[in-house]
Amino acid sequence: MPVDISRSHRSESAIDVENERRNASVESLAELVPSLDKIASTQTLRRRSWSRKGGYLCFHLQPSVTLNFHSYLLDLEARVKAYESKAEESSVTPSSVAATSEILDTEKVIPEFSAPLQLTTSHDTDKDDIDKNPLIEGTAHLMLSPGGGERQYLGDSSSTSLGLRFQDFIKTFQSELNNGIEFDAPTQSRTNFSIRRNSFHDGQPKISLPPFAFAKRLYAAQYAYLGTIFSFTDMDSFEENLHEIYDREVDVSDKDDCLVYCEVLLTLAFGQMYSVNQWTSNDGPPGFEYFQQAMQLLPCLHEQGSVTFIKVLSLVGYFFQNLNRRDAAFLYIGLALRMAISMGLHQEVPDQNLDDRAREHRRRLWWSVYSMDRILCVKSGNPLTIADQDIGVLPPSRLPDEPEMCPATVLLHYTELSRILGKIMKNLYRRTRTENYSLVSSVQAILTDLSNWHTNLPQVLHFDFTKLDKEISREAVSIYLHYSQCINMTARPLVFHVVRSRLQSKDSTNNTSDWKTGLSPTTIAVIDTCISAARNSIAIMSTAANQNLIATYGYMDGEHAFSAAIILVMVNIAFPYNARDRAAMNMALEVLNGIADKGNSHIKSLHRLLLSLYPMTRLENSDKSMVQKQAPEALAPPPDPFAAFLSQIDGDNANAGIFSTDLGRGI
Repeated sequence: MPVDISRSHRSESAIDVENERRNASVESLAELVPSLDKIASTQTLRRRSWSRKGGYLCFHLQPSVTLNFHSYLLDLEARVKAYESKAEESSVTPSSVAATSEILDTEKVIPEFSAPLQLTTSHDTDKDDIDKNPLIEGTAHLMLSPGGGERQYLGDSSSTSLGLRFQDFIKTFQSELNNGIEFDAPTQSRTNFSIRRNSFHDGQPKISLPPFAFAKRLYAAQYAYLGTIFSFTDMDSFEENLHEIYDREVDVSDKDDCLVYCEVLLTLAFGQMYSVNQWTSNDGPPGFEYFQQAMQLLPCLHEQGSVTFIKVLSLVGYFFQNLNRRDAAFLYIGLALRMAISMGLHQEVPDQNLDDRAREHRRRLWWSVYSMDRILCVKSGNPLTIADQDIGVLPPSRLPDEPEMCPATVLLHYTELSRILGKIMKNLYRRTRTENYSLVSSVQAILTDLSNWHTNLPQVLHFDFTKLDKEISREAVSIYLHYSQCINMTARPLVFHVVRSRLQSKDSTNNTSDWKTGLSPTTIAVIDTCISAARNSIAIMSTAANQNLIATYGYMDGEHAFSAAIILVMVNIAFPYNARDRAAMNMALEVLNGIADKGNSHIKSLHRLLLSLYPMTRLENSDKSMVQKQAPEALAPPPDPFAAFLSQIDGDNANAGIFSTDLGRGI
């Protein structure tokens, strides 16, 4: 695989030094994950580095490959008892680490797969039940907006909020903890968005379009990351619009013409963002120039709404989120959703002029805007824009001429996860509560929904954890990262509660007792599920990074990586030493560092926040280099926590729900 680095305006010696550092990093990661260093040289999508002076390097596309699940779940059930006798979950000594490594040499090294948790009501949850989410304690968070100015609201469900809250808690008894490192939230300067339509020179904006063939490649690049989980435009519509605008100038007096240009330019902006994995320009991230051009042409918000206008507002909002402009992203995606409501997209309408294809297009657009709005709201901690009870439109479905596995299939299941996100926000992170509220019961109900979602997921969309040395599909990566973070956001209040309780105990600095002592089976299973989901997220992202499938400047991948990493850092600080968790944490920091090193300043700030907590993590041995090389333990399948828990409360028949091969309904 060619090494993607930019060589513009840098000396050869500097390049040699950086190459040595990056090669060392790659070798280190290969040691951590021996099963991942055999990645095939041909990838689903290779991207290029970009230099303002040096041009493009290494870009071509290949068909994506979707992996099948095969019989892994059934095999895992048979291996549970064997692994229970080979590895201790609660505590690992240096000698036992070495012994475990010998065991792993004879086994196929694969990442831990956490089967969906199917919980039932347990009578012993009152042992450690808590009435209130500890992550919503105190007053709301306000932080300086990126680039200065007014303070902005940072909601309790935000992963950044969790990281800052945990850092503040640690500082209450570790005052010397890296006081020189403060969290910042860098972004593009607001002055970069000062261009407006009334500043056009000679009445005509300067629009720069790439060659037609290259524009189609940029469309394919954005489709691999964005088009598979949202439905805003298809290739035929994009080519039609591209042909329409290539041979003429934009009519700035025509709102619809401006919107066509906007949609094309925003598609190109995302295409460049997702096809470049290293960027050396100081003028903004990849795609920023196309985005600025689109902003020049954006019609006034009081103009008549349209389907194209809804698409454009959604894409503008999401690009702002990629710039870490959460405030602007929240405003624009909210405008898109409200415009969709004003046009009746949230309901089935009796319009005789709409054929089946047009109706389905409206449905897919609605659910795309809905899903994006839910993601941006909940992951920033903002209130929900619309209640599910107010939506009457049918879910996306397959058209007669479409194959069984079509864009609507991915959209349906991805959007269902976004709907569950709304329940997470409403039932876990809302500050006003009804009487007799139980956090554990609420968490239990949402995890049951996630279990049902996983049961209904078509086999073709399952992520095959047994074949991480093969090509992976980006849509499978996107779906499973979304799924794992839903588990993470559901369980993190209980994780934080238990972590804080252990650290607040008198002997917290030397406490090596089993963290499960005194906790109910439900709470133990929830926390185990959360840790397993974090491990799985990092295994997926590490594999994607090796296959050049990480969106370096995208919002989602960085959010998923940090969300998993903060959980792993927390448990490595508060829980007894565990080789798997230690290795997974190190791998998570490596993934974040890789994204930060390539120019993502926001991820760099989050990575620095985690590094400030790193000295607090528990070590079994003072030889850190030995500990950091124990990644096989993070990837080996340990005893399945769900099977153990369900056997306690439901008997042996409970395992049938975990290892069920019933795929449920499809489209």
